[in-house]
Amino acid sequence: MNNNTARVYKMAFASVYPHYIQKAEKKGRTKAEVDEIIFWLTGYNEKSLKKHLDNKTNFEDFYGQAQINPNASKITGVICGYRVEEIEDQLMQKARYLDKLIDELAKGKAMEKILRK
Repeated sequence: MNNNTARVYKMAFASVYPHYIQKAEKKGRTKAEVDEIIFWLTGYNEKSLKKHLDNKTNFEDFYGQAQINPNASKITGVICGYRVEEIEDQLMQKARYLDKLIDELAKGKAMEKILRK
């Protein structure tokens, strides 16, 4: 694990969450849609997400405790210069899955397509 990866693991999910919402809202999408994506990907609900945000849970624990959706493996494409399906580090891949889904939301993709069913 390199220093950059270690730094990401220790970051509080709560520190990035507002950026996801801001990115979506700038493109006319909503916080509710961001939350729906997070719930779909992680298995969390409103109560458990709020708890993680309030407790400033770091990325390692946030994704480590998540029940990642089995269809997450259908998430493909490039985010931050990396193909998400080729990222070997499991935790980093899960974080990039969420980045990719939020990116798709901001690009106007329909929720049915974002949430790989």
